[in-house]
Amino acid sequence: MPPRRRFKQVETLEYRLTAEAANLRKQAEGLAPGVRRDELLRKARQAETAFQMNDWLSSPGLQPPK
Repeated sequence: MPPRRRFKQVETLEYRLTAEAANLRKQAEGLAPGVRRDELLRKARQAETAFQMNDWLSSPGLQPPK
C-alpha cells in the first residue's frame, strides 16, 4: 500500500470554516429561493456551528485537570 499523502494546512481551522460559510452565503444570495439555495444556506450554518463547537471545545474551561 502506498504511503498516505499528507497536507499541511496553511490557514487555521477557524479561518477556513468562517471563509467557507461566507462563501456559501454569498453563493446563496445570487440564487432564487429553491432547493439549491436551501442546501447552500444549510451548509453555511453547519460550517458556522462547527466553528462554534471548535471554539467551545478549545476553551480553557474544558481543559483536563493537571
